[in-house]
Amino acid sequence: MSFVPQLINLFATLILLLSFAMISQRRIVSLIILFAMQGAALVAASVLLAYATHQTDLYVSAILTLLLKVILIPWLLYRVIRRLNVRWDVETLINIPTTMLVGIGLVIFSFSLALPISRLSSSMAGGSLGIALACVLLSFMMMITRSKAVPQVIGFLSMENGLIFAATTVTNGMPMIVEFGIALDVLVGVLILGVFMFQIREKFDSLDIHNLEALKED
Repeated sequence: MSFVPQLINLFATLILLLSFAMISQRRIVSLIILFAMQGAALVAASVLLAYATHQTDLYVSAILTLLLKVILIPWLLYRVIRRLNVRWDVETLINIPTTMLVGIGLVIFSFSLALPISRLSSSMAGGSLGIALACVLLSFMMMITRSKAVPQVIGFLSMENGLIFAATTVTNGMPMIVEFGIALDVLVGVLILGVFMFQIREKFDSLDIHNLEALKED
């Protein structure tokens, strides 16, 4: 099974590349597709690690990720943007080239920060911690540089992908009760954010969160 760590690193690299594609993507439909692809890469990495370590919990985690992150949540988000008639997110706080440069800096910082921790990990995929941390930081940057609610929701979900990938690769999985709790929290969070987006659109006829400033008291 010497090929398994290489394949896990391959999918880890794919997850990182998809994170870069997401921070540079302005079309919301394409952003949802990239998020689903990232979830699929996370599923593949979890299945490979479960096969190598013989931990059935990781198979359950992969199934939950497949159902939620690859199928259900992208479908819900697509229905939301179709009902709200939102296709593009053209308003970003910084331009795309600058975003990519900042993203490269975050990746370098993540690998530098994770290197000492990776050396202490006994997992066969412990070296992927830097990639997982980079995905978290890139997703956080996407959340703070977008003005529309939908990309911010996707950034939050992508950040959660990075956290799950870190927990899976470094510690060989989380306890089952924790995985079910996270899955339930994510699903409930998406439903609440969906209602939140409909309320913003009904109130302001736009999903630009800067409109919320109008609610402040003078």
